[in-house]
Amino acid sequence: MKIRLHSADLGEIFLESSHNGSITKQSDIVEVTHKNEFFFGKGEYKELYFDGIHIGYGNIEVAKTTIIQVDTDMETVEMHFALSGNSQSICNDTKKSIEFGINQHNIIYANQFKGEMIWSPDTGLQIFEVNLLPQFFANFLPEQGVLFKNFAKIINKKTTGFLNKHNLRITVKMHSVINEIISCNRKGVFKKMLIQAKVIELLLLQLEQMSEHECEVFCSLKKKDIEKMHNAKELILANLNTPCSLITLAHQVGTNEFTLKKGFKEVFGTTVFGLINDEKMELAKKMLLEEGFAVNQVSELIGYKNPQHFTTAFKKKYGIVPSAIK
Repeated sequence: MKIRLHSADLGEIFLESSHNGSITKQSDIVEVTHKNEFFFGKGEYKELYFDGIHIGYGNIEVAKTTIIQVDTDMETVEMHFALSGNSQSICNDTKKSIEFGINQHNIIYANQFKGEMIWSPDTGLQIFEVNLLPQFFANFLPEQGVLFKNFAKIINKKTTGFLNKHNLRITVKMHSVINEIISCNRKGVFKKMLIQAKVIELLLLQLEQMSEHECEVFCSLKKKDIEKMHNAKELILANLNTPCSLITLAHQVGTNEFTLKKGFKEVFGTTVFGLINDEKMELAKKMLLEEGFAVNQVSELIGYKNPQHFTTAFKKKYGIVPSAIK
């Protein structure tokens, strides 16, 4: 498998990666980090691959709109997640345009992709992508449903195409799984087991969301409203222990309570209070498992006045009481 990214104007190589044979033959995890500064900016990209799975993630900062030539020799199904920034890819053969904005995802089939990537300077570009062999992906593609049947036809014809006709929003749960993959500190076979399980979980979340997607509702959201939902999320995460009311939060981001409740659920797949609870429980689990805090300490630190209320919420989320995981 070979990937080569280079400047369209100057020929400078941004990334060149070549793996012996096919990723199907690599039983051990291989990890590679590419980190450099270039004429157009700077970037870091990490790769991890084994047993038919290739994971890549990183960030790029460009000073101006930049065009990068892409040459690959692989046939792949890519789970693509645009965590921040805007990008566009254009296939040389079909002239199809693949565009992603902040917090969007989709599943793409490509066969020996050759074309251009266009990076915008407005925000830093941060991506997470999982490339799967089509044979591996076929084990999980549902047989029922027009959406999935059409994508199977795309793969059989070996033509570049999307699973969903437009990108969907990355949910809170998807972000959580991505972070678990990136931050995995296990070694050897245990790392392989965890990452493979998380990749399948992430694929499940994508396929599930696509099968349940209500296009008319989703497409009614205006770009400015989507931006307001992201601003609301940032305010929530910055004030987890001192959350404000919905109406106050709505006014802070320049909207009303009804639009906030409706738009937040559509963009992130959860409610405002659902996000607060999920984030608090994730933080609590980390403090218990990794930092050695006592249950009462954790309860207080994440804003619960009554430890029993914390225990009840934790058990509802994870199915066990917090004292059982210490």
